[in-house]
Amino acid sequence: MTTLKEWNVLVELVKTKKGAILYKINLEDNLFFLEQNPLKDSKYGVAYRMLKEKFPEFYMFWEIKDDAYTGRSLTARISNKRELDEFIETLVGGEFKNYEDFN
Repeated sequence: MTTLKEWNVLVELVKTKKGAILYKINLEDNLFFLEQNPLKDSKYGVAYRMLKEKFPEFYMFWEIKDDAYTGRSLTARISNKRELDEFIETLVGGEFKNYEDFN
Protein backbone atom coordinates (compact mmCIF):
# COMPACT_ATOMS: atom_id res chain seq x y z
CA MET A 1 0.00 0.00 0.00
CA THR A 2 1.29 3.48 -0.88
CA THR A 3 0.18 6.64 0.95
CA LEU A 4 -1.12 9.19 -1.55
CA LYS A 5 -2.28 11.85 0.87
CA GLU A 6 -2.28 12.22 4.62
CA TRP A 7 -4.60 14.17 6.94
CA ASN A 8 -4.19 14.96 10.59
CA VAL A 9 -7.73 14.27 11.74
CA LEU A 10 -9.07 15.59 15.03
CA VAL A 11 -12.25 14.01 16.39
CA GLU A 12 -14.14 16.02 18.99
CA LEU A 13 -17.23 15.41 21.09
CA VAL A 14 -19.18 18.69 21.11
CA LYS A 15 -22.33 19.94 22.81
CA THR A 16 -24.78 22.12 20.87
CA LYS A 17 -26.66 25.11 22.27
CA LYS A 18 -29.72 22.88 22.67
CA GLY A 19 -27.75 20.17 24.50
CA ALA A 20 -27.15 17.55 21.81
CA ILE A 21 -23.85 15.70 22.14
CA LEU A 22 -22.38 15.18 18.64
CA TYR A 23 -19.17 14.02 17.02
CA LYS A 24 -17.18 16.49 14.94
CA ILE A 25 -14.45 15.28 12.55
CA ASN A 26 -11.99 18.07 11.71
CA LEU A 27 -10.02 17.52 8.51
CA GLU A 28 -8.41 20.91 7.96
CA ASP A 29 -9.01 24.59 8.64
CA ASN A 30 -12.61 25.42 7.68
CA LEU A 31 -13.45 21.82 6.70
CA PHE A 32 -15.15 19.40 9.06
CA PHE A 33 -17.95 16.84 9.30
CA LEU A 34 -20.58 17.30 12.01
CA GLU A 35 -22.80 14.45 13.14
CA GLN A 36 -26.49 14.82 12.31
CA ASN A 37 -28.37 16.08 15.35
CA PRO A 38 -30.86 13.33 16.30
CA LEU A 39 -32.82 15.80 18.45
CA LYS A 40 -33.82 17.95 15.47
CA ASP A 41 -37.37 17.52 14.21
CA SER A 42 -36.21 17.83 10.62
CA LYS A 43 -36.24 15.40 7.70
CA TYR A 44 -32.77 14.07 8.48
CA GLY A 45 -33.05 14.44 12.24
CA VAL A 46 -36.09 12.16 12.29
CA ALA A 47 -34.50 9.73 9.81
CA TYR A 48 -31.31 9.64 11.91
CA ARG A 49 -33.26 8.87 15.09
CA MET A 50 -35.01 6.00 13.27
CA LEU A 51 -31.74 4.66 11.86
CA LYS A 52 -30.02 4.86 15.27
CA GLU A 53 -32.88 2.88 16.85
CA LYS A 54 -32.49 0.11 14.29
CA PHE A 55 -28.71 0.38 13.83
CA PRO A 56 -27.12 1.95 16.95
CA GLU A 57 -23.63 1.88 15.40
CA PHE A 58 -24.73 3.89 12.33
CA TYR A 59 -23.38 7.43 12.00
CA MET A 60 -24.26 10.27 9.64
CA PHE A 61 -22.19 13.43 9.27
CA TRP A 62 -22.66 16.62 7.26
CA GLU A 63 -19.76 18.35 5.56
CA ILE A 64 -19.21 21.97 6.58
CA LYS A 65 -16.72 23.97 4.54
CA ASP A 66 -15.98 27.67 5.04
CA ASP A 67 -18.77 27.88 7.67
CA ALA A 68 -21.45 26.60 5.26
CA TYR A 69 -23.19 23.26 4.76
CA THR A 70 -22.12 21.75 1.44
CA GLY A 71 -25.03 19.30 1.22
CA ARG A 72 -22.60 16.39 1.18
CA SER A 73 -22.75 13.67 3.82
CA LEU A 74 -20.54 10.97 5.21
CA THR A 75 -22.26 7.87 6.55
CA ALA A 76 -20.72 4.88 8.28
CA ARG A 77 -21.55 1.92 10.45
CA ILE A 78 -19.16 0.20 12.82
CA SER A 79 -19.95 -3.51 12.85
CA ASN A 80 -18.61 -7.02 12.70
CA LYS A 81 -19.10 -9.15 9.56
CA ARG A 82 -22.35 -10.75 10.72
CA GLU A 83 -23.87 -7.37 11.53
CA LEU A 84 -22.54 -5.94 8.27
CA ASP A 85 -24.19 -8.76 6.30
CA GLU A 86 -27.53 -8.06 8.04
CA PHE A 87 -27.20 -4.32 7.33
CA ILE A 88 -26.33 -4.83 3.66
CA GLU A 89 -29.15 -7.35 3.26
CA THR A 90 -31.60 -4.80 4.70
CA LEU A 91 -30.45 -2.28 2.09
CA VAL A 92 -29.97 -4.38 -1.05
CA GLY A 93 -31.27 -7.89 -0.44
CA GLY A 94 -29.27 -11.10 -0.03
CA GLU A 95 -27.86 -11.75 -3.50
CA PHE A 96 -24.39 -10.50 -2.48
CA LYS A 97 -24.06 -13.54 -0.17
CA ASN A 98 -23.71 -15.77 -3.28
CA TYR A 99 -20.20 -14.39 -3.87
CA GLU A 100 -16.95 -15.53 -2.29
CA ASP A 101 -16.00 -13.85 1.00
CA PHE A 102 -12.44 -12.58 0.69
CA ASN A 103 -10.78 -9.32 1.72
